[in-house]
Amino acid sequence: MKSRPSRLFIPSLLLVAAIVVALNAWFGFRAIHSLYESEYWVARTWQVINKVESIMSLAKDAETGNRGYLLTGDDSYLQPYTDARRNLPVALDDFGALTSDNPSQRSRLTEMRAVVEQRLDLLQQGIDLRRGHATEDVRALVLTGNGKMEMDRLRQIANEMESEERRLLAERTKIAESSNQRARGIIALATMLDFLFIAFVFRYFINERKMRVAAEVNVERLAIAHAETEERSEEIRSLNAALEERVQQRTNELESINRELEAFSYSVSHDLRAPLRTIDGFSLALEEDYQDAVDETGRDYIRRVRSGVQRMGQLIDALLQLSRITRADLTREHFDLTETAEFVASVLKDDNPGRRIVFHIEPGLEAEADPRLVRVALENLLGNAVKFSARREEAVIDFGWDAKEKAWFVRDNGAGFDMYYAGKLFNAFNRLHGDKDFKGSGIGLATVARVIHRHHGRIWANSAVDHGATFWFTLG
Repeated sequence: MKSRPSRLFIPSLLLVAAIVVALNAWFGFRAIHSLYESEYWVARTWQVINKVESIMSLAKDAETGNRGYLLTGDDSYLQPYTDARRNLPVALDDFGALTSDNPSQRSRLTEMRAVVEQRLDLLQQGIDLRRGHATEDVRALVLTGNGKMEMDRLRQIANEMESEERRLLAERTKIAESSNQRARGIIALATMLDFLFIAFVFRYFINERKMRVAAEVNVERLAIAHAETEERSEEIRSLNAALEERVQQRTNELESINRELEAFSYSVSHDLRAPLRTIDGFSLALEEDYQDAVDETGRDYIRRVRSGVQRMGQLIDALLQLSRITRADLTREHFDLTETAEFVASVLKDDNPGRRIVFHIEPGLEAEADPRLVRVALENLLGNAVKFSARREEAVIDFGWDAKEKAWFVRDNGAGFDMYYAGKLFNAFNRLHGDKDFKGSGIGLATVARVIHRHHGRIWANSAVDHGATFWFTLG
């Protein structure tokens, strides 16, 4: 009779061990599932925040395209507006699908749809008036301030939406962290219980010597597993650091683009071109029709007025180009860089027929980049080289590949600049030479820098006063 409990003990112990292992596995699965759901909601909250930013970006695109068309009457400026009008309803529907479980966000979405429709209708009204050449009606429509109020309300709604999602993000992140800790604790406890039962069962199946060997083997395995875990943890930390760096880099790029767009929008929103055309027209009329009614000093004043107006027009054109470069789609392809540089050089020679300009362009240069944007960069770099070497009897300009710097370069024998001010070269409106010495807008090198940065490249320069300048650049 004493042997029967002994025979039933080990099967019972194995059954209990199996039940415990199964329960541990079930609790571990539940903990991991809870962690997965928490991370899913965090990721979804980020999607909603990005969608809000996408909606506002489309609304700003519509504004920019509309203003460009109202100013110029050129239908090509309506492309951002047309794209935004087509994509805004889709973006709003996507936001609604992502926030279908949030009543407050659905309410805000309804109001946002109404505001967006009103704003698009108002923009379309301005376009229709501009197509009908009703300039005064367009001006009156702009001066009502309705567009600004609608955009202000749209920003307010977007800010409320983002604030709500960031509140949810904080809550869900906290829940995810709690789930992560709980999952780790449950898995650790389950592992510990599993090993305890395994060790207990082994005690009845192997002798003392085998138990010591098994213990040593287990210790070695645990050490290997720990080393692998540490290695993987270090890899994860490295990946997280790289991801954070990329996010920060992208954030800095977006902040820079937003600052440039805000400056551009501010200028265009004040309708600069219309008053400039008026000033230029009347000053031309004074110069042509009333030149005998004023003395030489008066005529000089009129010429100065016209020169200032024309310079302002050049500045506006430069700002428009900088804005287009900032917003243009970037499409990389393999192309002949030498051919592009030679074309730009030929145009510059044609534009300066009275000057001796010698271009040395290295043959066989090729690049993997957006050829349209690179051409804009070369037009500004080579154009600057031509401009700042204007006082040389013979301007010599080189373009090629610098194997030491591993970058392309543009070198001239012109006026050069003081390297003390090199940090200001690529900022808009920062000029190192006076307008009396060399005409310019102060936007060219900022445009070049934007093209290079969009290719994730670098641009830098070296120079000495009256000894020419060299600009190097890479294309990522």
